[in-house]
Amino acid sequence: MFKNFVSGGFVASLVMAGSAAASGFALIEQSGSGLGNAFAGGAASAEDASTIFYNPAGMSRLSGKQLVLAVSAIKPSVQFTGVMTTPVTLQAAGTASGGDAGSWALLPNAYFAMEVNPQTRIGLGINAPFGLQTKYDANWMGRFQAVKSKLQTINLNPSVSYQVSDRISLGAGLNYQRIDGELSSVSNYSALASGALGANLSGLSTLIGSDSAWGYNAGALFNFTPQARLGIAYRSRIKYNLSGTVSFANRPAALNALLPDQPVTLAVTMPDSFSVSGFHQVSDKWDFMADATWTGWSVFQQLNILKASGASLGAPTPEKWKDTWRVSLGASYHYNEAWTARTGLAFDQAPVQDAYRTVRIPDANRTWLSFGGQYKPDKSDAIDFGYAHLFVSNAPLSQNAAVNTDLAGKGYLLGSYNNSVDILSVQYAHSF
Repeated sequence: MFKNFVSGGFVASLVMAGSAAASGFALIEQSGSGLGNAFAGGAASAEDASTIFYNPAGMSRLSGKQLVLAVSAIKPSVQFTGVMTTPVTLQAAGTASGGDAGSWALLPNAYFAMEVNPQTRIGLGINAPFGLQTKYDANWMGRFQAVKSKLQTINLNPSVSYQVSDRISLGAGLNYQRIDGELSSVSNYSALASGALGANLSGLSTLIGSDSAWGYNAGALFNFTPQARLGIAYRSRIKYNLSGTVSFANRPAALNALLPDQPVTLAVTMPDSFSVSGFHQVSDKWDFMADATWTGWSVFQQLNILKASGASLGAPTPEKWKDTWRVSLGASYHYNEAWTARTGLAFDQAPVQDAYRTVRIPDANRTWLSFGGQYKPDKSDAIDFGYAHLFVSNAPLSQNAAVNTDLAGKGYLLGSYNNSVDILSVQYAHSF
């Protein structure tokens, strides 16, 4: 994770994609139409051009041209309650909880799809598949571990679909993705000077950096009947080597040689994922959908920031994440040709193991409850809206020297996190 982004118009607004609303630091909120169903049936529903992200083969169900614009407002609440079991040398304890480390974030996305011929569609998606932000009070007791953590991405996703037959469609896309981020914590200047400069001397250390890389996605859609279909979709890993700088605020001159501002790098891999989704229109009024998505979070085993020499900047942070599953069920009720109501339920497994949970990403299992609807004023336009509340399981934090080898001298925390997430979304789709 590191900082800054791109500027200009719609792309600049993607900077605001902050706190992750799916497990880890993934952002599943890539459409406004899917939120009301908790994104159940994501790889099979294919009701608008946002299928470019979930399953590009779904474009085969679209006619003519379609433009989709959507935005989600995400509000996580991240609150720690606990104590510091080992004090930080030559430093005051600081405030207890760190406040609410979550804040509002806006996540926009846009899609365009067009019919080239009866068998072929092409499209382009602009979205932010990964994002994270936590920010604690500057003087909280865990400030020597973390103050701010921020990860942002922007993804350009040109795609194509081909209808092999009435029953089978295939799709694929390229993904050009940029990542930016920031990590900050407080450095203990008093301890680094062995007390020679006095007590309670500290300053904020900040790491920033960015990188760009390529990935791909692919999918297939199987139509068993005009009312029932199955979708499968895969998104590849994307490997980054972020480059940037580390700087130290209010650094005493006596520590200039020991703590110089300097270039750093960080290797990080975004995980791959595989989805299987089903959609069934059981009557003129009711649709039901389901989804199971596997994500390969085990690629994130440690956070190791390197100096230009290749040596680590401090001890690597053990993460030891595990692969996860997200399962969801949804239903839609078509009141009439203009109005549709949606609901959904999902369970989202966290990749974090209790023993290795960090204050930067204090993740835990999530249960989604979603509601939404669609209004179609005419045959060309559709407005979707949705709301979801994520019930996050208790997230214990029990740090010790045996496991948390990176926290020596930074204080060990004992307690738990009380987290939750609220999401609002709106989407406009125009067909022409």
